[in-house]
Amino acid sequence: MKLDQKIFEHIPHLRDKIHEPEKSQFRNLDFEALDQYAREAGYPDNWRHKHADREDTRMQSLEGRMNDDLWVFAYGSLMWDPAFYFDEVRVARSLEYQRSFCLRTEIGRGSPSHPGLMAALDNGGKCEGLAFRIRAENVDQETEVIWKREMISYGYVPMFLPLETEAGPVEALAFAIDHSSDRYERELDIDDAAKMIAVGTGLIGSNIAYLDSLADQLKLLGLSDDAFFKLHDLARTYL
Repeated sequence: MKLDQKIFEHIPHLRDKIHEPEKSQFRNLDFEALDQYAREAGYPDNWRHKHADREDTRMQSLEGRMNDDLWVFAYGSLMWDPAFYFDEVRVARSLEYQRSFCLRTEIGRGSPSHPGLMAALDNGGKCEGLAFRIRAENVDQETEVIWKREMISYGYVPMFLPLETEAGPVEALAFAIDHSSDRYERELDIDDAAKMIAVGTGLIGSNIAYLDSLADQLKLLGLSDDAFFKLHDLARTYL
């Protein structure tokens, strides 16, 4: 099922810049392959959330929201590869959280010997991205897809936050950094972060490719993030 082109009425130039959900590797994750990779890398069996535990957090987070349309805030790879079906997309801005490369990854886009860094929302500043609206009748199915991706391991905390959009304010589901996680890199300077990103590669690809895609999408949308572009440029110098 292809995305209806009417979805992009607010951002027509985003057409063909969003991956079709059914073609996304994140829509039907192969947990057996992920577990095998984790075992070979020396990870313990509890490296990720069990299905029942993950579902518990989903039900708790979405309590009272299953029967209404749901907005989801995208600030990283969801901006070009959401993997879920949606009925509307808008440019959106948080005035409470900033995009921060503070989540260490040693499987997806990094390894134990060469970890990478993924984007998360952290306190302070602002963050520009996209808000996707999921129709009420699809919320249960599509949030299960989202949880399998964003909450597969330990590092994010699901939350709801207010966003500004040109068509009015919305409240959206977002995934912020879990400050209690041992994957949280709280005091990493930009030079060390750039070096990690330059060499990080894992099961789903290289860390620098992730930054390249994010840079392309931000530029396409005309969105600003001086700290990110400085990090991206510096990481490229270390290649």
